[in-house]
Amino acid sequence: MGIDTIQINFNETALLIMNIVIGFIMFGVALDLQVSDFKRSLKTPKPALIGLACQFLLLPAITFVLVSIIQPIPSIALGLFLVAACPGGNLSNFLTHYAKGNTPLSISMSAISTVMAIVMTPLNTMFWASLYGPTKEIMTSFSISVVDMFTTIFFMLGLPLIVGMYIRKVMPKFAARFNQIMMKLSIVIFVLFVIVMVANNFDAFIDNVGAVVWVVIIQNALAICIGYFASRALKVVDRDRRAIAIEVGIQNSGLGLVLIFNFFGGLGGMALVAAFWGIWHIISGLIIATYWSRRAPDNTVTVHQEVHT
Repeated sequence: MGIDTIQINFNETALLIMNIVIGFIMFGVALDLQVSDFKRSLKTPKPALIGLACQFLLLPAITFVLVSIIQPIPSIALGLFLVAACPGGNLSNFLTHYAKGNTPLSISMSAISTVMAIVMTPLNTMFWASLYGPTKEIMTSFSISVVDMFTTIFFMLGLPLIVGMYIRKVMPKFAARFNQIMMKLSIVIFVLFVIVMVANNFDAFIDNVGAVVWVVIIQNALAICIGYFASRALKVVDRDRRAIAIEVGIQNSGLGLVLIFNFFGGLGGMALVAAFWGIWHIISGLIIATYWSRRAPDNTVTVHQEVHT
């Protein structure tokens, strides 16, 4: 059976729970955010703008080039486009702190990219998929409403972000205590869902995971390099470069999985890409963060920029 004919399905109850879990993860992140995080980015916008440009412009474009060169089967290509269109993952803040990067910048980019994702994730996915013939054919085979996708992402990301930030403002002590519990619990539940998905489709996963391993590793490496070297070329200090590289390299593949189950019927190649991304970016993120954690940042680019970061 070809990978494009594999359908990985949860029942409606499991799918609903998975949607809720993603919302809870975002709620947990939002409990650690304040309006000042956004204001900080407005005061020194250059690093955040570079990071967001890498996230929503360069990474999808480079993914299109990668797909055009490698020419994977259509469902894998569409999975790569979708993951590249997702915002940064919630682990990026922890990894940036561990890597001695600019954690406030990482938090700001995560928050802003989450808001932008409500619009940019559907638009980027559909735009780049429509430019590549094989994925364009897949898109036409599904009845996908842009408005429905916007709405789904808003309820999974936007609404939890608003509620979490409001609770942080009116009940800061509760938010501080609840944040860590919420994050750990929701991530554990999500990991269990991925394990269940793989276990329920073990034969299909084993038979086909080899088709996505290398292309996902290459895409992830490109994402990290895009963030680091683009910001380096634009003379951003090292602490900020580390934050940007990790933010672009850690994608919210959990959101990708939910969208795949909601709008693409759990299409095999797409689900395998998102599932392996969810595993691999943690490994690659820990490797690069551990490497940087042993090296003090080189912040000799400009003193002025570092003071305001």
